[in-house]
Amino acid sequence: MSAQMDKRRPYIRSMNSWWKRDPYFIRYMGMEATSVLVALYAAILLVGLLRLSQSEAAYNGWLDALKSGPSIALHAVILVVFLYHLWSWFKVMPKTMPMIFVDGKKLPAETITYTGVTVAVVVNVIVLIILV
Repeated sequence: MSAQMDKRRPYIRSMNSWWKRDPYFIRYMGMEATSVLVALYAAILLVGLLRLSQSEAAYNGWLDALKSGPSIALHAVILVVFLYHLWSWFKVMPKTMPMIFVDGKKLPAETITYTGVTVAVVVNVIVLIILV
């Protein structure tokens, strides 16, 4: 190998902030980041289940903690994040499922997305009304 070849350095593309270069990647990283708050909410519910298994007093203490101002603010943020998470997953759904034809025409992806989001929201509202 010659001395000139030893000095040659291969081009290495920088990976710093790669996801900021394209709006698609920004939306993708936003969708992936929402799963962190989904996991946080799952942990909150698991703590409630743990408190329920311990005693009624422990469970009531957990419920009182959920009524605090910071907890309500956190739940408001989590609700907004859940709605974005819901919308983003239903936006991906038409790309992963077989084509649906209605009257010989392909059903638009937006119709599938909005139908899924609407059904999910309506079902959750009905469950909330039943539980309250």
